[in-house]
Amino acid sequence: MTSKNTQVGPMTPRERLAVTLEHKPVDKLCVDFGAGGQTGIGCCAVHRLREAVLGKSGHVVKVIEPYQMLGEVDEELRKALELDVVGVHPPCDMFGVRQENFKPFTMPIDGTQVLVAGDFNYTQDTNGDLLMYPQGDMTVPPSAKMPKSSYFWDALNRQQPIDESKLDPMDNCEEFGVMTDEDVEYFRQKIDWYYENTDAGIYMTMPGVAFGDIALVPATWMKNPKGIRDVEEWYVSTAMRRDYVYKVFEKQCEIGLKNIEKLAPVLGDKVQAVFVSGTDFGTQRGPFISPQAYRDLYKPFQKVINDKIHELTSWKIFIHSCGGIYPLIPDMIEAGFDVLNPVQCSATDMDPVRLKKEFGSDLVFWGGGVDTQKTLPFGTPEEVYREVTERIEIFRENSGFVFNSIHNVQSNVPLENMLAMFKAINDAR
Repeated sequence: MTSKNTQVGPMTPRERLAVTLEHKPVDKLCVDFGAGGQTGIGCCAVHRLREAVLGKSGHVVKVIEPYQMLGEVDEELRKALELDVVGVHPPCDMFGVRQENFKPFTMPIDGTQVLVAGDFNYTQDTNGDLLMYPQGDMTVPPSAKMPKSSYFWDALNRQQPIDESKLDPMDNCEEFGVMTDEDVEYFRQKIDWYYENTDAGIYMTMPGVAFGDIALVPATWMKNPKGIRDVEEWYVSTAMRRDYVYKVFEKQCEIGLKNIEKLAPVLGDKVQAVFVSGTDFGTQRGPFISPQAYRDLYKPFQKVINDKIHELTSWKIFIHSCGGIYPLIPDMIEAGFDVLNPVQCSATDMDPVRLKKEFGSDLVFWGGGVDTQKTLPFGTPEEVYREVTERIEIFRENSGFVFNSIHNVQSNVPLENMLAMFKAINDAR
């Protein structure tokens, strides 16, 4: 691949990510697939892509994020695709299971053979749907279901009857705690390994600081979650029980600050980007909350967390928020976010040219490279190539762009379309 910027010398992937995050000229486009739970590829798609790119069969893909059934982009595939970023995640996954002691699993919808963690324990109901158990404990009610027609899991509603007189915000804080020395050591070892054994940029998921992330509210990893755990009830509570939610966020913030203070001196500058928030504030048609509601409830806590990270580290702070969030972006910048993902260009007011023009000097756009709702899964290879090429031309101007699709590449995306996407990336580089 040849550089499109002849005035900048060759860079390692780590250098390329660092320079991109500083909005400085790069030798070629910075690309990520697989570093985060929002920038990954479904395990079945990884399987097909790996066989096509490497020309090898027999490799069994590991599922590294089981809730969405995302596959591992291993080092051999990452190098073949010339990807620039690797990711480090908390020790336990969305089902409270450590990623270890892998065992075989067959994807029910298409028969792809994959590997899952040893405590990935499930049953099958009379409809043929799979039921997942928190922490692998099959003596408690299941916390998620994989419909037989699906490639990933849906959280089950385990909401207990709500007694308004007994609601305690601390019940929604059970999952938050100060990190143990063992967990800090886990992060240190993982990041040290990538830092010493690869030349990739390093992205880390910071646990416990995503205020109101709806994917986390049902607590699929907890055996018997208390508090407000129903998705609809939580959204209602952000308006009708504002004091309750505020107290949850206060406690979460207090614990989050302590964890930042524990991790920062241990990890130092080896981390370049840190995922802090996955709370979705947008829908396809625009924000689902007003800018004032964001300022009142979310922004104060996000700013405290982000300020602490900026005070103690050089990490760039990554927010994932789907949908049309254009009216909220100025406040997100003021809250201290450096990186926006997934850049959902198909949503209202999320025109890529406008976004780059108005916010390109303040935000790194990590994503937005191709529409994962329509173009990538349902378009022709030619349509995929054209859209990817257009998005790169828009977002790469003046640097500050990490190529990724708009959210995860799903397992059922045609191989030809994935190959067209990577051909467009390679041609643009």
